Amino acid sequence: TNARPVDGDAADQMQALRLFTCDSWRWRRTERRKNGVGAMRASVRTASVDRTLQAIDEALRKDDERTAVELATSMAEEGKLRGFGKSQLVPKRSYSLAELKLNKIDTTKFLAPVDTIVENVTKNLLVASVAAVAASAYFFHLEPRQVLGVGMGYFFFKSVDQVANAGGVEALLIDTAVRVVEPTFARRVAEHEAGHFLIAYLVGILPKTYTLSSLDVFRKFKVLNVQAGTLFCDEAFQKEVASGKLSSASLDRYCCVALAGVSTEYIRFGHAEGGTNDVQQLDATLRALRFSQKKADDQVRWSVLNTVELLRRHERVHASLVDAMLAGRSVGSCIQVIEDALEGAAFV
Repeated sequence: TNARPVDGDAADQMQALRLFTCDSWRWRRTERRKNGVGAMRASVRTASVDRTLQAIDEALRKDDERTAVELATSMAEEGKLRGFGKSQLVPKRSYSLAELKLNKIDTTKFLAPVDTIVENVTKNLLVASVAAVAASAYFFHLEPRQVLGVGMGYFFFKSVDQVANAGGVEALLIDTAVRVVEPTFARRVAEHEAGHFLIAYLVGILPKTYTLSSLDVFRKFKVLNVQAGTLFCDEAFQKEVASGKLSSASLDRYCCVALAGVSTEYIRFGHAEGGTNDVQQLDATLRALRFSQKKADDQVRWSVLNTVELLRRHERVHASLVDAMLAGRSVGSCIQVIEDALEGAAFV
């Protein structure tokens, strides 16, 4: 081939191109190395978080609340748990009912919950039982004394259950029957308990365990006449209560967690069905603290506003947590679900 001379400008351009290509290759190699190191560190960090969450589960299984809380607090301080105790709360002041309404909160819809679902199913079961006895008496030509014997047997069973188990067996049967008759009831309970779990975690109270049905409670604790619920690592709070010196911060957290279940039902369904015990216990606590009516109202209204705002802000997080709890995931696994769902959120 015929070689053509290269003028000075062309030579400079070729040299610049070679330098650019070399620099680009070095930059890409450096970036790949950085990305590899970053991915490795992220992997190590993830493995470390997984191990610590497993350690929290192990401590909770051993009823070692102090160790579990210390592990969670340490992870939060190191930035490994973004949500634990890091929620941004609304300013603490006195709020009027009008201000709550401006935030689309109608306290009449959830501070006096009525469990109509369970009541209606219980009534229907009673009617069905009576009808079944009447039908049996008609078709099988039962004598009056036989029908009376069935009725007496029922009341005998109920009396023994009341004395021996405080009505626990009957409550267990009704709770189980409600879930058969009303398939949506189980998820509603899970929504309620996930509200308690999430708010507690966000305000810095570590959940200890949870149950979603009376049967679940019986399987886990071998006790009757106890409803579904969420327990917390509240040793520090109980010590404050026992000493008679309850801090304002502890009371704020307690109130938010107590109202989380009814607040969740209000947001999801427009009104609360369950949570009567939560509201009654909160009311009893404020009375025990000798709060005036105005002081109690101020505390409850702030707690309601704060809790509802947190639940609205983290609706997607709550939905993921409900699914995890329905699947029976451990507390540590539920925490991981919360943290994963918080990924990318503007603020907690």
